[in-house]
Formats: sequence, structure tokens, C-alpha cells
Amino acid sequence: MTPPSLGILHLERGISPGAMPPTPVPGSMLSSVTFDFPTIKETVAGAWVENVVRGDPSLEPAFIAAARKLVQRGAVAISSTCGFSVRHQAAVAASVNVPVVMSSLLLLPALLRELPLASKIAVLTYDSTHCGEDLLGIDDPAARARIVIGGIEGGKYWHDELKRPPPPTDVAAVETEVAACVARLRDAHPEIASILFECAAFPIVAPAIRRIAKLPVYDITDLCRMTMASVA
Repeated sequence: MTPPSLGILHLERGISPGAMPPTPVPGSMLSSVTFDFPTIKETVAGAWVENVVRGDPSLEPAFIAAARKLVQRGAVAISSTCGFSVRHQAAVAASVNVPVVMSSLLLLPALLRELPLASKIAVLTYDSTHCGEDLLGIDDPAARARIVIGGIEGGKYWHDELKRPPPPTDVAAVETEVAACVARLRDAHPEIASILFECAAFPIVAPAIRRIAKLPVYDITDLCRMTMASVA
């Protein structure tokens, strides 16, 4: 019997037909060594980094269509390779009969309750200029005040991801940029007691950031493991 698979909604990468894509980095959503369960993927037609991050509502039918294909192929849960696709969480969840976890940002309410009320959570994002209130899903002003957002926009990884196709992921650059962002946020907000990675690429540096920051770090791969454990 085929083991249950996680379905992953993948963004367009601009790779020519027949060309070999770069080998996914261990720890990333698409790496075969990241999870101890199988994964299958579907590319969301027309969904590029720039228009998903910006929030193009016309992409919603393509997200739904790709999610339905994944379920038809045997996916028992659905996730994505971009945390900004949480904008389509409700629509995708309504369109399939399996659990949908489009973004690690779904963890925010639970993580806030893990910590003392005086503590804060740092949300590390690919682009903080587009990580607005609609993505956080937090309506309580007191809870929202405990969330601080920092991004790596303008850095090397940010620029690389906008290329078509993007170059192989520069892990060292991601670690440097994320660590610098964490340091800036902690200098401004010493109450930070936990870190949540919005960006689905950041799990590749989660072990390094845990060592550097000495704080709990959560990401989309954690949410996927929990979801798959609940259904498999």
C-alpha cells in the first residue's frame, strides 16, 4: 500500500521544459530528506514569487485547481512553498476534503499562548513590506502588539528569488541575512522569546538560527510534520 503523501503547492520557477532543476537543499520543503513521509508537488500556474508575495487575488483559482490535483493524486494534506499563500488558505481548504496548512503563520495564535504575556514573537519573512495584518490572522490588539515582523527584502536571497529561473539557493547568504534580521529585532525588542519563520525557504537555516539565537524556532516543516502525524 502506498504511504500517505503530503501535497505541496509549488510556485513557478521559470525552468525550461526538459531542463534539470537545482537539487533542493536539505531542510527545504521539496527535499526528499526533509520529511520521513513521501511528498508530491503541483506547480500553481501563473504563481511567481513576486505576484504571490504581492497578493494577486486572481491566482486563487490556480491554487484551488492545483490543490485538487494533489488530492486526486493521493495527497492526504496540502501545504505550499510560500508562506504568503496563506491568503488563499480559506479558499483552498474549502475546495478539498483534506487538511490544508498553507503557511506557518497558522501557528501564530498557538505560539502566542505558549509564552508569558510579556513575551513577544519575532516573525521572520521574505518581505516585511508585504507581510500585513491580513496574513497574521490576529484580531486581538493586545496579541498583535506581541508580534514583531522583520524581513530580508533587498538582500541577496530576496533578489535571487525574483530571477527566472532563480539560481541555486545560497544557504550561507540566507543564514547571514536571517541571523542579521533576528539580531536587529532582538536589539529593538529584547522581550522576543520565540521565532517563527514565515518564509518556506528559511527552514534550511533553522538549526543554525537555533544555535545562534538560543531561542525556539518554528517553521512550515514543523507544521507539516504535525499535520501528517495527525492524519497518517
